[in-house]
Amino acid sequence: MATVEKMPMLKEGYEKLTAELKRLKAERPLIVDAIEEARAHGDLSENAEYHAAKEQQGQNEATISDIEGKLSRAQIIDPKDLSGDKVVFGATVTLLDEDDKPIRYQIVSETEADASKGRISYNSPIGRALIGRKVDEEVEVSVPAGDRYYVVSKIEFI
Repeated sequence: MATVEKMPMLKEGYEKLTAELKRLKAERPLIVDAIEEARAHGDLSENAEYHAAKEQQGQNEATISDIEGKLSRAQIIDPKDLSGDKVVFGATVTLLDEDDKPIRYQIVSETEADASKGRISYNSPIGRALIGRKVDEEVEVSVPAGDRYYVVSKIEFI
């Protein structure tokens, strides 16, 4: 029997996905109404409104299915419950770049990642390079712009 791979995520990410699922499910009746209204206009083969509404319905249902799958595999992790001296999912890591400029990242799930807010996926090149590292360890990351080198200066669980 196949095992279902758990998907780690923070509580905030879980709640955001739950809210998005609720919003999408609330759209269902509106889409059905749009389909019914478009059907009333007659010939469906040349009815752009009907085809657009059906396409919107398909996209909505696919997104609902995707989110339900993620939520069913979710393993909620609270960084405050974690400790240790290694970088793990949920940790906030301060790195020093080659110019000793500090950069701070929190390791999160793919759905929660937002590099502009300092949240990177554990599956990203930097995230994969950081997992398991300790303070004062050097990290080499290959990114499209070239290789980058960092030193882990601090690991926090906040």
